[in-house]
Amino acid sequence: MSEESLTQSQACPHHEVIVVGAGFAGIGAAIKLHQAGMDFLVLEKAAEIGGVWRENTYPDCGCDVPSPLYSYSFAPNPNWQHFFAKQHEIKNYTFETAKQFGVMGAIKCHHEMLKATWCTEKKIWYLHTSKGLYSSRFVIMACGPMHKPTVPKIEGFETFTGTSFHSAQWQHDYDLQNKRVAVIGTGASAIQFVPAIVDQIKQLTLFQRTPPWVLPKMDWRIPSRWQKRFKRFPFILSLLRKVIYLQFEFLNTSLNWPKLRLRLQNGALKNIHRSIKNEDLRAKLTPTFAIGCKRILMSNTWYKALSQEKVVVTNGVQKIRGNSIIASDGTSAEVDAIIFATGFEVANPPIAERIFGSAGISLAEQWQGSPEVYLGTTTKDCPNLFLTFGPNLYTFSSAFVIIEAQLKYIMSALLKVRSKNIKSLQLNEERSTQYNNKVQQALQSTVWNNGGCTSYFIDKTGRNSTNWPWTTFTLRKRLRRFNLKDYNIEKVSP
Repeated sequence: MSEESLTQSQACPHHEVIVVGAGFAGIGAAIKLHQAGMDFLVLEKAAEIGGVWRENTYPDCGCDVPSPLYSYSFAPNPNWQHFFAKQHEIKNYTFETAKQFGVMGAIKCHHEMLKATWCTEKKIWYLHTSKGLYSSRFVIMACGPMHKPTVPKIEGFETFTGTSFHSAQWQHDYDLQNKRVAVIGTGASAIQFVPAIVDQIKQLTLFQRTPPWVLPKMDWRIPSRWQKRFKRFPFILSLLRKVIYLQFEFLNTSLNWPKLRLRLQNGALKNIHRSIKNEDLRAKLTPTFAIGCKRILMSNTWYKALSQEKVVVTNGVQKIRGNSIIASDGTSAEVDAIIFATGFEVANPPIAERIFGSAGISLAEQWQGSPEVYLGTTTKDCPNLFLTFGPNLYTFSSAFVIIEAQLKYIMSALLKVRSKNIKSLQLNEERSTQYNNKVQQALQSTVWNNGGCTSYFIDKTGRNSTNWPWTTFTLRKRLRRFNLKDYNIEKVSP
Protein backbone atom coordinates (compact mmCIF):
# COMPACT_ATOMS: atom_id res chain seq x y z
CA MET A 1 0.00 0.00 0.00
CA SER A 2 1.38 3.42 -1.01
CA GLU A 3 2.01 6.23 1.44
CA GLU A 4 -1.01 8.02 0.00
CA SER A 5 -3.21 4.95 0.45
CA LEU A 6 -2.06 4.60 4.05
CA THR A 7 -2.89 8.23 4.70
CA GLN A 8 -6.30 7.90 3.10
CA SER A 9 -7.12 4.76 5.03
CA GLN A 10 -6.84 6.71 8.27
CA ALA A 11 -9.92 8.29 9.79
CA CYS A 12 -10.41 11.91 8.79
CA PRO A 13 -13.23 14.45 9.02
CA HIS A 14 -15.90 13.52 6.48
CA HIS A 15 -18.69 15.66 5.02
CA GLU A 16 -21.34 15.16 2.39
CA VAL A 17 -20.10 18.24 0.50
CA ILE A 18 -16.87 20.23 0.74
CA VAL A 19 -16.65 23.64 -0.90
CA VAL A 20 -13.18 24.92 -1.80
CA GLY A 21 -12.94 28.70 -1.70
CA ALA A 22 -14.84 31.38 0.23
CA GLY A 23 -15.37 34.06 -2.38
CA PHE A 24 -18.82 34.88 -3.72
CA ALA A 25 -19.25 31.47 -5.40
CA GLY A 26 -18.19 29.62 -2.24
CA ILE A 27 -20.33 31.75 0.07
CA GLY A 28 -23.29 31.33 -2.28
CA ALA A 29 -22.80 27.55 -2.30
CA ALA A 30 -22.58 27.52 1.50
CA ILE A 31 -25.85 29.44 1.78
CA LYS A 32 -27.71 27.08 -0.55
CA LEU A 33 -26.29 23.97 1.15
CA HIS A 34 -27.19 25.38 4.57
CA GLN A 35 -30.75 26.10 3.43
CA ALA A 36 -31.05 22.54 2.08
CA GLY A 37 -29.92 21.10 5.42
CA MET A 38 -26.88 19.36 3.97
CA ASP A 39 -23.71 18.45 5.83
CA PHE A 40 -20.98 20.64 4.36
CA LEU A 41 -17.71 22.43 5.02
CA VAL A 42 -15.98 25.35 3.29
CA LEU A 43 -12.18 25.35 3.03
CA GLU A 44 -10.48 28.73 2.55
CA LYS A 45 -6.72 29.13 2.08
CA ALA A 46 -6.51 32.71 3.40
CA ALA A 47 -7.00 34.23 6.83
CA GLU A 48 -10.45 35.54 5.89
CA ILE A 49 -13.16 35.21 3.29
CA GLY A 50 -13.59 37.51 0.30
CA GLY A 51 -11.95 35.89 -2.72
CA VAL A 52 -10.88 38.27 -5.46
CA TRP A 53 -12.07 41.27 -3.43
CA ARG A 54 -9.82 40.28 -0.55
CA GLU A 55 -6.80 39.82 -2.80
CA ASN A 56 -7.10 42.94 -4.97
CA THR A 57 -6.47 46.10 -2.95
CA TYR A 58 -4.77 48.36 -5.49
CA PRO A 59 -5.69 52.09 -5.45
CA ASP A 60 -9.27 52.83 -6.55
CA CYS A 61 -10.01 49.12 -6.97
CA GLY A 62 -13.67 48.63 -7.79
CA CYS A 63 -16.26 46.83 -9.87
CA ASP A 64 -17.18 47.48 -13.51
CA VAL A 65 -20.70 46.11 -13.07
CA PRO A 66 -23.34 48.39 -11.47
CA SER A 67 -23.83 47.61 -7.79
CA PRO A 68 -27.54 46.66 -7.93
CA LEU A 69 -26.62 43.78 -10.27
CA TYR A 70 -23.38 42.91 -8.47
CA SER A 71 -24.99 41.03 -5.59
CA TYR A 72 -26.98 37.89 -4.90
CA SER A 73 -30.58 38.24 -6.06
CA PHE A 74 -31.64 36.74 -2.72
CA ALA A 75 -29.51 39.21 -0.73
CA PRO A 76 -29.92 42.71 -2.22
CA ASN A 77 -27.79 45.42 -0.64
CA PRO A 78 -29.56 48.80 -0.21
CA ASN A 79 -26.42 50.32 1.32
CA TRP A 80 -24.13 50.56 -1.71
CA GLN A 81 -22.33 53.90 -1.55
CA HIS A 82 -21.35 53.95 -5.23
CA PHE A 83 -23.21 52.97 -8.39
CA PHE A 84 -20.03 51.02 -9.20
CA ALA A 85 -18.99 49.66 -5.82
CA LYS A 86 -15.46 50.03 -4.49
CA GLN A 87 -13.36 47.10 -3.25
CA HIS A 88 -13.94 47.72 0.47
CA GLU A 89 -17.73 47.89 -0.03
CA ILE A 90 -17.80 44.60 -1.92
CA LYS A 91 -15.58 42.87 0.62
CA ASN A 92 -17.84 44.09 3.44
CA TYR A 93 -20.87 42.76 1.55
CA THR A 94 -19.21 39.32 1.49
CA PHE A 95 -18.88 39.29 5.28
CA GLU A 96 -22.34 40.74 5.89
CA THR A 97 -24.02 38.18 3.64
CA ALA A 98 -22.14 35.22 5.15
CA LYS A 99 -23.15 36.39 8.64
CA GLN A 100 -26.74 37.14 7.62
CA PHE A 101 -27.28 33.59 6.34
CA GLY A 102 -25.40 31.91 9.19
CA VAL A 103 -22.61 30.17 7.27
CA MET A 104 -19.50 31.72 8.87
CA GLY A 105 -19.27 28.81 11.31
CA ALA A 106 -18.94 26.34 8.43
CA ILE A 107 -15.85 28.05 7.00
CA LYS A 108 -12.34 26.95 7.92
CA CYS A 109 -9.76 29.61 7.07
CA HIS A 110 -6.01 28.89 6.75
CA HIS A 111 -6.99 25.62 5.05
CA GLU A 112 -5.37 25.63 1.63
CA MET A 113 -6.34 22.68 -0.55
CA LEU A 114 -3.09 21.15 -1.75
CA LYS A 115 -4.49 18.14 -3.57
CA ALA A 116 -7.85 16.48 -4.25
CA THR A 117 -7.94 12.80 -5.22
CA TRP A 118 -10.89 10.60 -6.16
CA CYS A 119 -11.07 7.18 -4.52
CA THR A 120 -12.79 4.87 -7.01
CA GLU A 121 -13.21 2.11 -4.44
CA LYS A 122 -14.99 4.23 -1.83
CA LYS A 123 -16.54 6.74 -4.24
CA ILE A 124 -15.36 9.71 -2.21
CA TRP A 125 -12.93 12.59 -2.58
CA TYR A 126 -9.90 13.01 -0.33
CA LEU A 127 -8.78 16.59 0.11
CA HIS A 128 -5.27 17.16 1.36
CA THR A 129 -5.04 20.58 2.99
CA SER A 130 -2.40 22.62 4.77
CA LYS A 131 -4.12 21.63 8.03
CA GLY A 132 -4.75 17.95 7.40
CA LEU A 133 -6.87 15.49 5.45
CA TYR A 134 -10.62 15.72 4.77
CA SER A 135 -13.02 13.59 2.75
CA SER A 136 -16.40 14.15 1.14
CA ARG A 137 -18.84 12.58 -1.29
CA PHE A 138 -19.07 15.75 -3.35
CA VAL A 139 -16.76 18.69 -3.98
CA ILE A 140 -17.60 22.17 -5.24
CA MET A 141 -14.50 23.94 -6.54
CA ALA A 142 -15.42 27.58 -5.97
CA CYS A 143 -11.98 28.96 -6.72
CA GLY A 144 -12.73 31.18 -9.70
CA PRO A 145 -10.49 32.10 -12.65
CA MET A 146 -9.05 35.34 -11.21
CA HIS A 147 -6.78 33.44 -8.87
CA LYS A 148 -3.17 33.35 -10.04
CA PRO A 149 -1.62 36.61 -11.33
CA THR A 150 0.18 36.35 -14.65
CA VAL A 151 3.63 37.96 -14.88
CA PRO A 152 5.16 37.77 -18.36
CA LYS A 153 8.65 36.42 -18.89
CA ILE A 154 10.79 39.37 -19.95
CA GLU A 155 14.37 39.10 -21.11
CA GLY A 156 16.69 40.65 -18.51
CA PHE A 157 14.07 41.01 -15.79
CA GLU A 158 16.51 39.52 -13.27
CA THR A 159 18.81 42.54 -13.80
CA PHE A 160 16.18 44.99 -12.55
CA THR A 161 17.15 46.35 -9.12
CA GLY A 162 14.04 48.39 -8.37
CA THR A 163 10.70 47.31 -6.90
CA SER A 164 8.23 45.25 -8.91
CA PHE A 165 4.83 43.78 -8.15
CA HIS A 166 1.56 42.71 -9.76
CA SER A 167 -1.52 44.88 -9.25
CA ALA A 168 -3.23 41.94 -7.51
CA GLN A 169 -0.36 41.86 -4.99
CA TRP A 170 -0.07 45.58 -4.36
CA GLN A 171 2.78 46.62 -2.07
CA HIS A 172 1.14 49.29 0.06
CA ASP A 173 4.33 49.83 2.05
CA TYR A 174 6.14 51.03 -1.08
CA ASP A 175 6.05 54.84 -1.35
CA LEU A 176 5.34 55.89 -4.95
CA GLN A 177 5.88 59.56 -4.19
CA ASN A 178 8.16 61.16 -6.84
CA LYS A 179 9.06 57.76 -8.29
CA ARG A 180 9.52 56.87 -11.95
CA VAL A 181 7.02 54.09 -12.55
CA ALA A 182 6.52 51.66 -15.41
CA VAL A 183 3.09 50.09 -15.85
CA ILE A 184 3.07 46.99 -18.03
CA GLY A 185 -0.35 46.15 -19.38
CA THR A 186 -3.60 48.02 -19.98
CA GLY A 187 -6.18 45.74 -18.42
CA ALA A 188 -9.04 46.29 -16.00
CA SER A 189 -6.75 47.02 -13.04
CA ALA A 190 -4.49 49.52 -14.85
CA ILE A 191 -7.46 51.58 -15.94
CA GLN A 192 -8.34 52.07 -12.28
CA PHE A 193 -5.01 52.46 -10.48
CA VAL A 194 -3.13 54.56 -13.06
CA PRO A 195 -5.42 57.61 -12.63
CA ALA A 196 -5.27 57.06 -8.86
CA ILE A 197 -1.46 57.20 -8.62
CA VAL A 198 -0.46 59.49 -11.49
CA ASP A 199 -0.55 62.72 -9.47
CA GLN A 200 1.88 61.50 -6.82
CA ILE A 201 4.58 60.01 -9.04
CA LYS A 202 7.34 61.78 -10.96
CA GLN A 203 6.93 59.97 -14.26
CA LEU A 204 4.79 57.14 -15.59
CA THR A 205 5.61 55.06 -18.65
CA LEU A 206 2.79 52.88 -19.92
CA PHE A 207 3.93 49.86 -21.92
CA GLN A 208 1.03 48.55 -23.98
CA ARG A 209 0.81 45.92 -26.70
CA THR A 210 -2.68 46.99 -27.71
CA PRO A 211 -4.92 49.76 -26.32
CA PRO A 212 -8.32 48.78 -24.92
CA TRP A 213 -11.71 50.12 -25.92
CA VAL A 214 -12.90 52.39 -23.11
CA LEU A 215 -16.45 53.60 -22.52
CA PRO A 216 -17.55 56.38 -20.13
CA LYS A 217 -18.53 55.22 -16.65
CA MET A 218 -21.53 56.44 -14.65
CA ASP A 219 -19.39 56.44 -11.54
CA TRP A 220 -21.45 58.46 -9.08
CA ARG A 221 -22.03 58.22 -5.35
CA ILE A 222 -25.45 56.98 -4.25
CA PRO A 223 -27.03 59.60 -1.93
CA SER A 224 -28.07 58.41 1.52
CA ARG A 225 -31.69 59.32 0.75
CA TRP A 226 -31.69 56.76 -2.06
CA GLN A 227 -30.11 54.14 0.19
CA LYS A 228 -32.99 54.73 2.61
CA ARG A 229 -35.51 54.38 -0.21
CA PHE A 230 -33.93 51.12 -1.37
CA LYS A 231 -34.17 49.81 2.18
CA ARG A 232 -37.75 50.95 2.71
CA PHE A 233 -39.00 49.94 -0.74
CA PRO A 234 -37.01 46.85 -1.83
CA PHE A 235 -39.00 46.58 -5.07
CA ILE A 236 -37.27 49.74 -6.36
CA LEU A 237 -33.85 48.11 -6.03
CA SER A 238 -35.22 44.89 -7.53
CA LEU A 239 -36.63 46.80 -10.51
CA LEU A 240 -33.34 48.68 -11.00
CA ARG A 241 -31.49 45.35 -10.94
CA LYS A 242 -33.76 43.97 -13.69
CA VAL A 243 -33.32 47.07 -15.85
CA ILE A 244 -29.52 46.92 -15.55
CA TYR A 245 -29.55 43.19 -16.28
CA LEU A 246 -31.53 43.76 -19.49
CA GLN A 247 -29.17 46.56 -20.53
CA PHE A 248 -26.17 44.26 -20.11
CA GLU A 249 -28.02 41.50 -21.94
CA PHE A 250 -28.66 43.85 -24.85
CA LEU A 251 -25.03 44.97 -24.85
CA ASN A 252 -23.83 41.36 -24.76
CA THR A 253 -26.07 40.51 -27.72
CA SER A 254 -25.19 43.63 -29.71
CA LEU A 255 -21.49 42.71 -29.72
CA ASN A 256 -22.27 40.04 -32.28
CA TRP A 257 -24.58 42.17 -34.43
CA PRO A 258 -22.28 44.20 -36.75
CA LYS A 259 -24.52 47.28 -37.04
CA LEU A 260 -25.16 47.50 -33.30
CA ARG A 261 -21.49 46.82 -32.54
CA LEU A 262 -20.45 49.60 -34.92
CA ARG A 263 -22.70 52.07 -33.09
CA LEU A 264 -21.09 51.08 -29.81
CA GLN A 265 -17.62 51.36 -31.34
CA ASN A 266 -18.39 54.81 -32.74
CA GLY A 267 -19.45 55.89 -29.26
CA ALA A 268 -16.12 54.67 -27.89
CA LEU A 269 -14.27 56.52 -30.68
CA LYS A 270 -16.10 59.73 -29.77
CA ASN A 271 -14.99 59.20 -26.19
CA ILE A 272 -11.35 59.06 -27.35
CA HIS A 273 -11.66 62.17 -29.55
CA ARG A 274 -13.47 64.08 -26.81
CA SER A 275 -10.85 63.17 -24.20
CA ILE A 276 -7.55 63.18 -26.15
CA LYS A 277 -6.54 66.34 -28.04
CA ASN A 278 -3.00 65.27 -28.98
CA GLU A 279 -3.24 63.45 -32.32
CA ASP A 280 -0.16 61.26 -31.76
CA LEU A 281 -1.43 60.13 -28.37
CA ARG A 282 -4.91 59.62 -29.78
CA ALA A 283 -3.48 57.31 -32.44
CA LYS A 284 -1.65 55.26 -29.79
CA LEU A 285 -4.83 54.89 -27.73
CA THR A 286 -7.16 53.96 -30.59
CA PRO A 287 -7.63 50.19 -30.95
CA THR A 288 -7.41 48.59 -34.37
CA PHE A 289 -9.63 45.63 -33.48
CA ALA A 290 -13.42 45.40 -33.18
CA ILE A 291 -14.94 46.48 -29.90
CA GLY A 292 -15.79 43.45 -27.77
CA CYS A 293 -12.95 41.31 -29.12
CA LYS A 294 -11.21 41.98 -25.80
CA ARG A 295 -12.80 42.96 -22.53
CA ILE A 296 -14.48 46.38 -22.78
CA LEU A 297 -13.35 48.76 -20.05
CA MET A 298 -15.06 51.76 -18.45
CA SER A 299 -13.50 54.90 -17.01
CA ASN A 300 -13.92 58.66 -16.87
CA THR A 301 -10.32 59.27 -15.77
CA TRP A 302 -8.13 56.97 -17.90
CA TYR A 303 -7.65 59.26 -20.89
CA LYS A 304 -7.28 62.33 -18.68
CA ALA A 305 -4.48 60.62 -16.74
CA LEU A 306 -2.66 59.55 -19.91
CA SER A 307 -2.84 63.11 -21.27
CA GLN A 308 -0.58 64.47 -18.54
CA GLU A 309 2.91 65.58 -19.58
CA LYS A 310 4.53 63.24 -17.06
CA VAL A 311 2.97 60.21 -18.80
CA VAL A 312 4.53 58.45 -21.79
CA VAL A 313 2.58 55.80 -23.72
CA THR A 314 4.75 53.39 -25.67
CA ASN A 315 4.78 49.88 -27.14
CA GLY A 316 4.99 46.54 -25.36
CA VAL A 317 8.13 45.56 -23.47
CA GLN A 318 10.93 43.87 -25.40
CA LYS A 319 13.61 43.54 -22.71
CA ILE A 320 15.00 44.98 -19.49
CA ARG A 321 18.59 46.11 -18.95
CA GLY A 322 19.20 47.05 -15.34
CA ASN A 323 16.65 49.72 -14.49
CA SER A 324 16.03 50.55 -18.13
CA ILE A 325 12.97 49.08 -19.84
CA ILE A 326 13.17 48.87 -23.61
CA ALA A 327 10.00 48.78 -25.72
CA SER A 328 9.54 46.88 -28.97
CA ASP A 329 9.92 50.13 -30.93
CA GLY A 330 13.35 50.76 -29.37
CA THR A 331 12.31 53.52 -26.97
CA SER A 332 13.44 53.10 -23.37
CA ALA A 333 12.68 54.44 -19.91
CA GLU A 334 14.65 54.45 -16.65
CA VAL A 335 12.31 53.49 -13.83
CA ASP A 336 12.32 52.91 -10.08
CA ALA A 337 9.34 50.55 -10.01
CA ILE A 338 7.43 48.20 -12.28
CA ILE A 339 3.74 47.48 -11.78
CA PHE A 340 2.32 44.57 -13.76
CA ALA A 341 -1.30 44.90 -14.88
CA THR A 342 -1.19 41.68 -16.85
CA GLY A 343 -4.19 39.73 -15.64
CA PHE A 344 -4.56 36.15 -14.44
CA GLU A 345 -4.17 32.54 -15.55
CA VAL A 346 -7.64 31.91 -16.99
CA ALA A 347 -7.38 29.06 -19.52
CA ASN A 348 -5.05 27.08 -17.26
CA PRO A 349 -6.14 27.79 -13.65
CA PRO A 350 -3.66 26.55 -11.02
CA ILE A 351 -6.36 24.63 -9.14
CA ALA A 352 -6.46 22.21 -12.10
CA GLU A 353 -2.96 21.05 -11.19
CA ARG A 354 -4.27 19.86 -7.81
CA ILE A 355 -7.32 17.84 -8.86
CA PHE A 356 -6.78 14.14 -9.65
CA GLY A 357 -9.84 12.28 -10.90
CA SER A 358 -10.67 8.68 -11.72
CA ALA A 359 -8.04 8.50 -14.49
CA GLY A 360 -5.28 9.26 -11.98
CA ILE A 361 -4.03 12.36 -13.80
CA SER A 362 -4.50 16.00 -12.93
CA LEU A 363 -7.10 18.18 -14.61
CA ALA A 364 -4.24 20.30 -15.95
CA GLU A 365 -2.79 17.23 -17.69
CA GLN A 366 -6.21 16.29 -19.00
CA TRP A 367 -6.97 19.78 -20.33
CA GLN A 368 -3.49 20.56 -21.71
CA GLY A 369 -4.19 24.29 -21.57
CA SER A 370 -7.47 23.97 -23.51
CA PRO A 371 -10.19 22.91 -21.06
CA GLU A 372 -13.44 21.23 -22.06
CA VAL A 373 -16.18 21.25 -19.45
CA TYR A 374 -19.88 20.48 -19.61
CA LEU A 375 -21.96 23.61 -19.00
CA GLY A 376 -18.89 25.08 -17.31
CA THR A 377 -19.67 22.91 -14.29
CA THR A 378 -18.67 19.24 -14.66
CA THR A 379 -15.82 17.52 -16.46
CA LYS A 380 -14.93 14.00 -17.49
CA ASP A 381 -13.10 11.63 -15.12
CA CYS A 382 -14.06 13.77 -12.12
CA PRO A 383 -17.13 12.14 -10.58
CA ASN A 384 -19.12 14.08 -7.97
CA LEU A 385 -17.11 17.24 -8.61
CA PHE A 386 -18.52 20.61 -9.64
CA LEU A 387 -16.69 23.69 -10.89
CA THR A 388 -17.77 27.32 -10.66
CA PHE A 389 -16.84 29.91 -13.30
CA GLY A 390 -15.73 27.02 -15.48
CA PRO A 391 -14.63 27.27 -19.11
CA ASN A 392 -16.94 28.85 -21.70
CA LEU A 393 -19.13 30.63 -19.17
CA TYR A 394 -17.81 34.19 -19.48
CA THR A 395 -20.44 36.75 -20.48
CA PHE A 396 -20.58 40.53 -20.54
CA SER A 397 -22.77 40.59 -17.44
CA SER A 398 -22.53 40.21 -13.68
CA ALA A 399 -20.61 37.29 -12.18
CA PHE A 400 -23.61 36.76 -9.92
CA VAL A 401 -25.75 35.78 -12.91
CA ILE A 402 -23.33 32.93 -13.57
CA ILE A 403 -22.92 32.02 -9.89
CA GLU A 404 -26.63 31.70 -9.22
CA ALA A 405 -27.28 29.78 -12.44
CA GLN A 406 -24.54 27.28 -11.58
CA LEU A 407 -25.67 26.93 -7.97
CA LYS A 408 -29.18 26.14 -9.15
CA TYR A 409 -27.74 23.36 -11.33
CA ILE A 410 -25.46 22.02 -8.59
CA MET A 411 -28.18 22.01 -5.94
CA SER A 412 -30.56 20.32 -8.38
CA ALA A 413 -27.91 17.61 -8.85
CA LEU A 414 -27.29 17.14 -5.13
CA LEU A 415 -30.98 16.95 -4.29
CA LYS A 416 -31.59 14.47 -7.12
CA VAL A 417 -28.69 12.32 -5.94
CA ARG A 418 -30.11 12.30 -2.44
CA SER A 419 -33.65 11.42 -3.53
CA LYS A 420 -32.58 8.65 -5.91
CA ASN A 421 -29.96 7.09 -3.64
CA ILE A 422 -27.11 7.69 -6.10
CA LYS A 423 -23.51 7.07 -5.06
CA SER A 424 -21.63 8.71 -7.93
CA LEU A 425 -22.16 10.82 -11.04
CA GLN A 426 -19.77 10.50 -13.96
CA LEU A 427 -20.15 12.87 -16.91
CA ASN A 428 -21.15 11.12 -20.13
CA GLU A 429 -18.29 11.89 -22.53
CA GLU A 430 -20.47 11.69 -25.63
CA ARG A 431 -22.90 14.30 -24.24
CA SER A 432 -19.97 16.49 -23.22
CA THR A 433 -18.35 16.26 -26.67
CA GLN A 434 -21.63 17.10 -28.42
CA TYR A 435 -22.15 20.11 -26.17
CA ASN A 436 -18.61 21.45 -26.59
CA ASN A 437 -18.76 21.02 -30.37
CA LYS A 438 -21.94 23.14 -30.43
CA VAL A 439 -20.29 25.80 -28.25
CA GLN A 440 -17.24 26.02 -30.49
CA GLN A 441 -19.37 26.09 -33.62
CA ALA A 442 -21.46 28.95 -32.22
CA LEU A 443 -18.32 30.88 -31.24
CA GLN A 444 -16.88 30.80 -34.76
CA SER A 445 -18.99 33.72 -35.92
CA THR A 446 -18.55 35.88 -32.80
CA VAL A 447 -16.44 38.99 -32.28
CA TRP A 448 -14.44 37.14 -29.62
CA ASN A 449 -13.11 34.78 -32.28
CA ASN A 450 -13.05 37.11 -35.29
CA GLY A 451 -12.57 40.60 -33.92
CA GLY A 452 -8.93 40.93 -34.97
CA CYS A 453 -7.29 40.89 -31.55
CA THR A 454 -5.22 38.62 -29.34
CA SER A 455 -6.91 38.02 -26.00
CA TYR A 456 -7.05 35.61 -23.08
CA PHE A 457 -10.37 34.40 -24.48
CA ILE A 458 -8.40 32.26 -26.95
CA ASP A 459 -6.23 29.55 -25.39
CA LYS A 460 -2.84 28.32 -26.59
CA THR A 461 -4.43 25.87 -29.05
CA GLY A 462 -6.35 28.66 -30.77
CA ARG A 463 -9.63 27.55 -29.24
CA ASN A 464 -12.00 29.87 -27.37
CA SER A 465 -12.30 28.19 -23.98
CA THR A 466 -13.61 31.28 -22.19
CA ASN A 467 -16.78 32.76 -23.70
CA TRP A 468 -20.39 31.68 -23.59
CA PRO A 469 -21.69 32.19 -27.16
CA TRP A 470 -25.36 32.79 -26.36
CA THR A 471 -27.41 35.01 -24.06
CA THR A 472 -27.47 34.68 -20.29
CA PHE A 473 -31.17 33.87 -20.67
CA THR A 474 -30.03 30.72 -22.47
CA LEU A 475 -27.33 30.10 -19.87
CA ARG A 476 -29.82 30.26 -17.02
CA LYS A 477 -32.27 28.03 -18.88
CA ARG A 478 -29.62 25.37 -19.57
CA LEU A 479 -28.54 25.36 -15.92
CA ARG A 480 -32.02 25.48 -14.43
CA ARG A 481 -32.34 21.71 -13.98
CA PHE A 482 -29.90 18.85 -13.66
CA ASN A 483 -30.48 16.11 -16.24
CA LEU A 484 -29.42 12.62 -15.13
CA LYS A 485 -29.34 11.51 -18.78
CA ASP A 486 -26.12 13.50 -19.20
CA TYR A 487 -24.36 11.31 -16.63
CA ASN A 488 -23.41 7.73 -15.92
CA ILE A 489 -24.65 6.95 -12.45
CA GLU A 490 -23.90 4.35 -9.82
CA LYS A 491 -26.47 3.74 -7.13
CA VAL A 492 -25.89 2.80 -3.52
CA SER A 493 -26.00 -0.96 -3.04
CA PRO A 494 -29.26 -2.16 -1.43
